[in-house]
Amino acid sequence: MAEKLGDPSVHFFMTRSVARVMGFNLYEEVQSGALSAADYSEMVTRCRGCALVEACQEWLSTQTNLSTNPPPGCCNGEQLCALRKTQRAH
Repeated sequence: MAEKLGDPSVHFFMTRSVARVMGFNLYEEVQSGALSAADYSEMVTRCRGCALVEACQEWLSTQTNLSTNPPPGCCNGEQLCALRKTQRAH
């Protein structure tokens, strides 16, 4: 984790964008009960403290198709993959 947390708005959109590239919508996951609002908030906070922000932004900028995985080293990677599997099961 980086010492200083990044801008909440930037990291909210980055977290949301990674999920969308993976084929699901975090807002809909919260609405369905698969993800709590508190867990969503924790994901954004983890993203805010990540040291790989530039690599993530680069990864997002190069995605033209859906991806089965988050960017390498993503601090929310495990949770995003679990949500993706849950979403795919429905």
